[in-house]
Parts: sequence; C-alpha cells; structure tokens
Amino acid sequence: MPDPQKHASNRGMLEWLLRKIPGFKGYLEKSYRRESDRLQREWLADHLQRAKQGLTDYTLALTNAGQIDQLAVCDQMRSRLDRLIARLRGGVSGYSGFFDFVQIGEDELESVYAHDSAMSSDVETLGEELANLASATEPPAVLMPQLLAKIDRLAEKVDRREDMLRGLSG
Repeated sequence: MPDPQKHASNRGMLEWLLRKIPGFKGYLEKSYRRESDRLQREWLADHLQRAKQGLTDYTLALTNAGQIDQLAVCDQMRSRLDRLIARLRGGVSGYSGFFDFVQIGEDELESVYAHDSAMSSDVETLGEELANLASATEPPAVLMPQLLAKIDRLAEKVDRREDMLRGLSG
C-alpha cells in the first residue's frame, strides 16, 4: 500500500522550485494528499477485486460438486464485495479544499492513514482467505457466515473512515 508520508518525497527539481513560490507549496501538498488518498483507496479496492477470483473458483467447485443450494450465499458474498469495492473507489477523499465546510487537518489525516493501514491488513487477510477458499475443508455452511462477517466488519471500517473524513468522529 502506498505510504502517504513518502508520497511527496523524491520529487524533481521543478517541483522543488515551485515549492519556493508563496502559496504554491500548500497547493502541492494538498495535491500530494489527494493523490496518496486515491492511491490508498485504489490499492484496497484492487486487492479486493483480485481476491474475488477465489470466490469465483469456489463457486465453480460448488457447482461441479452439485451443491447448488450454496450458490445463493456465494452470490450474496460477491454482491457485498462488489459494493465494498465500489465504495472504496468512490469514497470520501482524504483532503479538504479551502472552502469545504469540514476542514481536515494534519492530525485527522494521520488518524485516517493509521485507520487505512489497519484496514489494509484486514483486506490482505480477507484476500488470502478468499484465495484459499477452494481448498478449504470446512463445509460452506461454516465458511460462508464467517467470511460474510469479515466483509461486514470491513464495510464498518469503511463507514468509520468516511465518518472521520466528514468530521463526524469523536
């Protein structure tokens, strides 16, 4: 996952010169924050998108085994994953404009970045579990509720992130 602290480093000579112009440094830093936030959300969404292949393989294995009654739960899981991916791709941005009603300060951004970092480990764990789904030994009736609960907890973390960026967190 992109590190927002390092995203603005290693810039070229032109950007170094532009930072010397009064007022332009702040503009560049907001641009870097905007880009870092977008990269974080894209990384999370892309990781979940790739993890869906494990669910597709598992659905195919269930179909081949004749366990068609379990396909509805697989579709429910796919739907929740798709919704989560869409929310991440189109989520609330981790920056605020000059005239925005809710101003996001550096301290709030640090909290959001820490939250995103924790969320990335959850996404990686879920991705690994979905990738290994086809080789699981537990029956679908045991696996599916556990995975749906993990997806729901991840969706709650996305809700929390959006609340933090809207200034609704306490």
